[in-house]
Amino acid sequence: MLAAQRKDHLLDLLARDGRVVAKAVADDLGVSEDAIRRDLRELAEEGKLQRVYGGALPIPAPERPVRERHDLATESKERVARAAVTRIRPGSTIVLDAGTTTLAMARMLPAGAGITVITPSPAVALAVAEHSDARVIMIGGELTRHSLVAGGGLAMEAIQHLSADQFFLGVTGIDPVHGLTTGELDDAVTKRALASRCTETVVLASEEKVGTAARFPVLPFEAIASIITDPLDANPIAEQLIVLISGQE
Repeated sequence: MLAAQRKDHLLDLLARDGRVVAKAVADDLGVSEDAIRRDLRELAEEGKLQRVYGGALPIPAPERPVRERHDLATESKERVARAAVTRIRPGSTIVLDAGTTTLAMARMLPAGAGITVITPSPAVALAVAEHSDARVIMIGGELTRHSLVAGGGLAMEAIQHLSADQFFLGVTGIDPVHGLTTGELDDAVTKRALASRCTETVVLASEEKVGTAARFPVLPFEAIASIITDPLDANPIAEQLIVLISGQE
């Protein structure tokens, strides 16, 4: 098979399956894995796919600005947020990540629980203050225009002086193979820093995030305590994720 034919085949597989595994394709076509890797590298250079370890993924769509994500899978986010709030222990200190699911959580926090909320998101901080009596600690720093979250050197310095019991982490994509990912490099760095200061990290996975992947890795699965998925999500990958995390305990 000519290189051009192999590339067409790889793109067809990517469109059909949502991913390419280099070794499996090499075995199917009876060519070397190096040849497939070379094809994938050239296709990536042409902007037709994203190279990842062991194969390739589709080019991720640009992450939508936060104001455009408010109406995306709203009911699923509400269900995930409601389940997450039940995990909060009275008197604990929690970190609420930036994002629309954590914003939903902020509006559901129980009164009289004596909790402290740390967040890099002005929107989440305001929602906590408006809807609960929780103590609010804002992480300062440069506000990104895209995700409306504090980041950069000032945020990193502040995070190193904080500690919390639980980090409720929002991600752009969560997939059994490609892990936890987000669309902005600075956001990934901030999320890792927050996770390092918390006793446990809980991932919030509404239906539109399950089985998808973005460009920048956040944390490996072994670094998280649990994943909260939408109980009404029929995606079989959601069940795979829960089993995957349960198997680590």
